[in-house]
Amino acid sequence: MTTTRTTLTLALGLSVMVTQGCTCHSTDANEVGVLTRLVAPFGTKGVQTEVYSSGATYLFPPFITDWNTFETKLQNLKMTKAPDDNGVVDDVEFKTVDGNDISVDVTVAWRIDPSKAPLILQKVGESTSDVQERLVRPAARAYVRDSLNRLKSEDFYVADRRFAAAEEAHKHLIESLAPEGVIVEQVILGVHRFAPAYEDVIREKKLAEQNGEKLKSEALAAAEESKRNLESARGRVSQQIARANGELAQARLAADAQLVQSKNEGEASLAEAKSRAQGIEKENAALGGAGGKTMVKLRIANALQGKRIVLVPSGKGANLQTLDVNQLISAAVARKASGKTSE
Repeated sequence: MTTTRTTLTLALGLSVMVTQGCTCHSTDANEVGVLTRLVAPFGTKGVQTEVYSSGATYLFPPFITDWNTFETKLQNLKMTKAPDDNGVVDDVEFKTVDGNDISVDVTVAWRIDPSKAPLILQKVGESTSDVQERLVRPAARAYVRDSLNRLKSEDFYVADRRFAAAEEAHKHLIESLAPEGVIVEQVILGVHRFAPAYEDVIREKKLAEQNGEKLKSEALAAAEESKRNLESARGRVSQQIARANGELAQARLAADAQLVQSKNEGEASLAEAKSRAQGIEKENAALGGAGGKTMVKLRIANALQGKRIVLVPSGKGANLQTLDVNQLISAAVARKASGKTSE
């Protein structure tokens, strides 16, 4: 019993001594911690594989341990012609495929993979700035230069080609740095600069090309306008032809109707004349017979009815002549019939 109490007392005293001699280490909201054991009385010596999460405080014995933190938030590596705080100009310089010197401002957005913080501490450096200067910057400059120097000088004036080259550099950086614990989010190309003399040549060429495109557009617009005017004129002519054809068709219909009407009227007049001639012919035939003579006699008789007939002697003396009325009527009828027949 006494031995047990003594053991507990020694253990408690030792733990108090160890606790009082421990050092506090903390991580901010965007940091992770990595522990290194300088000596290993209770564990493995060297960088520990455990990652200590952000926003916490940890107690470790002094002198025999070391503590490092790495930022996990997004970092922007800016390589520009504008001098930094130390007066360093850091834009990326290279030659185009056609041999012109050019420099480009480049920004690389990257961050540390928290799960690989111990690996970074072992292979790269002890801080986030070490990672940027020793790993990200050299790799970014190399891959961006390799991707951009495949372009021609004029390609830098075409946004799509610049974007494609930046995306190619981005993919190479991802493949190269991801195993090292660095995640590259984006590669952004900024201002590019040629030699002043070449800039003037390129500018003049681009202006000439723009003027050529403008003239070509104006020529195409004029051609389209002419085509529209031609189609409009064709439409008007077609309309006039259609109207003239319609009027001609109406005139033909009216003429045909007039012809048919005149033909019908002529045929009716001819039929009427034939009918009248046939009636006269039949009447003449009737008058040429006995019935005609009788009708003539009746008409002469009617004409002489109620009139006084005086017989005048034809010579000297008192010759008495008789008048044969029947003979007179017969003669008159004969003359009358003869006259109608001639008519």
